[in-house]
Amino acid sequence: MSLAKALGYNEGEKLLLINADDYGLCHSVNGGIQQLLLEETVSSATIMMPCGWAREAALWSARHTQVDVGIHFTFTSEWDPYRWGPVNRKSSTASLVTNENHFPKDSKTFELQADPEEVKAELIAQVEMALAMGMKPSHADNHMGSLYGLATGRHFLPAVLDVCASYGLPFRLPRYLLQENGQVAPPELAEQARQLAQLADSKGVVILDYLVGLPFHLQEGESFETLKTDMQQLLKSLHPGVTELIIHPSFVTEELNAFHAQPLKRGMELELFRDTEMKQTLKDEGIRMIRWRELQKLQRERTGFIT
Repeated sequence: MSLAKALGYNEGEKLLLINADDYGLCHSVNGGIQQLLLEETVSSATIMMPCGWAREAALWSARHTQVDVGIHFTFTSEWDPYRWGPVNRKSSTASLVTNENHFPKDSKTFELQADPEEVKAELIAQVEMALAMGMKPSHADNHMGSLYGLATGRHFLPAVLDVCASYGLPFRLPRYLLQENGQVAPPELAEQARQLAQLADSKGVVILDYLVGLPFHLQEGESFETLKTDMQQLLKSLHPGVTELIIHPSFVTEELNAFHAQPLKRGMELELFRDTEMKQTLKDEGIRMIRWRELQKLQRERTGFIT
């Protein structure tokens, strides 16, 4: 049975989750994402629990139980002026950090040096930290793709899926890979995705059909209008089934400008789905926005998960 059908929708429907990544990064990001969540402009957000403003985000999320907020599993720390590191204080994190005790700046470094047992302990610590602040996380995903082995082929998905199964969290993992032009990936990549989807299925973790997004960095000559055009084209190319679309919205403030190399793009993404023409595109294309809590409900019913 397809995921759409299992969720109670028709096979041919285009179902969309819009997730605001990097919640908890800073106060400016928190304010922007909270606005989008309350407006229901996005489906959900995910918190970077190791970051300095995660507590504000988590406490707000605990008070606003009507919104879907998950865990943005974080193992990299990419900005020079502002760094963060593990939240696990109960066991060694030596393989996860630099000589300054921060996470490495890039996924490749993390993939090459991380010990899987230390990764799993940190995953658990990040979830437990959110629970201790009163959150009821709806799902999980990963900052900068560090857990997927994208840089070296060394992934940590068995540990991730074990933790997600333990806490009843669906996870950002696409069953079907798409190329940048929206076409299905070549056979060898499709086979890798199939094997990982099988692993998720065996552990009872609900995953996506498709995962899409536009470049994180501001492109040469990019404006709000060109970004909007690109996003409209992406929406028109969606396949039937459940797709997650990633954005990184924020208010553009002195705080954000102080450390973030891409502040203008963050401000554009804050306004993107608030735009009247974008809302009309969603309507014209027959795209239905859904919630991560629907996937979580399905997972917990299938596995008999008890909270």
